[in-house]
Amino acid sequence: MADGSPSRPIGIVVNPRSGTDVRRAVAAAGTVTVEDKANVVRRVVRGAREAGASRFVVHHDPHRIVRRATETMRDVDLSWLDLDLTFTEEDTVAAVRAMREAGCAVVVVLGGDGTNRAAARGWTDLPVIPLSTGTNNAFALLVEPTVAGAAAGHLATGWCAVADVARPATVIWVTSVGAGRPEDLALVDAVAVDDPYVGSFELFDPSTVRFAVLARSDPTAVGFAGVGGLVEPLEPGCADGLLLRFGPADQCDRVVRGPTAPGHYDDLGLVEVRRLAPGEGVEVAGPLLLAFDGERKRRLVDGERVVLSVRADGPWVVDVGTVMALASAGGTYLR
Repeated sequence: MADGSPSRPIGIVVNPRSGTDVRRAVAAAGTVTVEDKANVVRRVVRGAREAGASRFVVHHDPHRIVRRATETMRDVDLSWLDLDLTFTEEDTVAAVRAMREAGCAVVVVLGGDGTNRAAARGWTDLPVIPLSTGTNNAFALLVEPTVAGAAAGHLATGWCAVADVARPATVIWVTSVGAGRPEDLALVDAVAVDDPYVGSFELFDPSTVRFAVLARSDPTAVGFAGVGGLVEPLEPGCADGLLLRFGPADQCDRVVRGPTAPGHYDDLGLVEVRRLAPGEGVEVAGPLLLAFDGERKRRLVDGERVVLSVRADGPWVVDVGTVMALASAGGTYLR
């Protein structure tokens, strides 16, 4: 509950490119426009203002989304981050790091799984309200932005503490064997594919997919989290992971037909399905390409090895419903 301390700022991260990639053309993913995102930001800020929060840490983007959303508001204090834009996910990483340094109580992220992964790279135990404006939204929440903003406002004013209304997400850590790159992570899935194109947003060709390690396995999701959910669901909040090994559908005894992208189904042959205990590692050797949360990110050359392990030490995802129930029970909105 409120401790009388001054209100802390709320971070707002908007990925201007989320919800716009080629999967709209090759599958049936919905498009999220700049105007849509500006409207979401406007509702978040208004909800936060109703909860008593007025300070926000925000970043510049090429489409001026936050500025469009707030330019007619006179009762908000915006602190703009002075960061050089690279027009890559590193902009999100840098912005979230700066929000941590600015003392933000919580960060509201507009994007999909990839955007939230970038945010977690900048602040691993980030207190986050992830709003879905991406392609695959297995990590992000489907919640009304006005109410999400109100929840963020209650955290900023100290009405409730993050530890009381959130829990750390289960994530996949990627650790090099021997001398190699720094640790990386995925929030939802790490998929090994025999594919030459790093960074491609195309659909995954089932014939190239070798295996997937899942931190989420949910039959209501799309992407490999949805595929896993049709085979062996993981309960919400479960610290276990799931390993799926794939083979040619016409040569496997078990085949799952799953939604590998919005509006798109594929047949995937199952060679192995196994739960992974918290911290249990799966070693991967190159040559392979690793995709994290739906995006091809890291090529393993011949002889290069990494270990994928699932641990419940990722971002603290705020339960908006719990926050608002506390606010309701405390009579916050009664006059």
